[in-house]
Amino acid sequence: MVGWTFVAGQVVLLVGLVLLPGGDDWPTPPWLRVVAQAMVVAGFVVLVVASLRSGRALTPTPVPVERGELQTGGLYRFVRHPIYSGVLLIVVGITLRSASVTTLIVGVVTVVFFSRKARWEEARLAERYPGYVDYAARTPRFVPGGPPRR
Repeated sequence: MVGWTFVAGQVVLLVGLVLLPGGDDWPTPPWLRVVAQAMVVAGFVVLVVASLRSGRALTPTPVPVERGELQTGGLYRFVRHPIYSGVLLIVVGITLRSASVTTLIVGVVTVVFFSRKARWEEARLAERYPGYVDYAARTPRFVPGGPPRR
């Protein structure tokens, strides 16, 4: 039940982020629009590649599936949650190009939401996979090269 609540929350936040109108609260020069769009495209690529790599472990909820295996290769070598990393890259790109304080607020709430969702999921992963704690100790949560946080 909690897993599906997380899914519903992320759908509301992401759809809201996409549907919010742009604003003029900060300047968006052409170079910033290009960078923001590149972030959105890169985020989709990361999301798709990580989803395909998940194989049988892929699930819409943050609850590990019985048929899944701990993923530590591919993009999972660099971050524990590459699908979330892709989503967050999209969120930052949309927020940058929006020029809207409202979108910025929803973007920040979305980042916090995914951070909490990841922590909740990690507790379940540690219960399900004996090697998860060691993997988490050496692998950052969202940003490659960042510190591994618990």
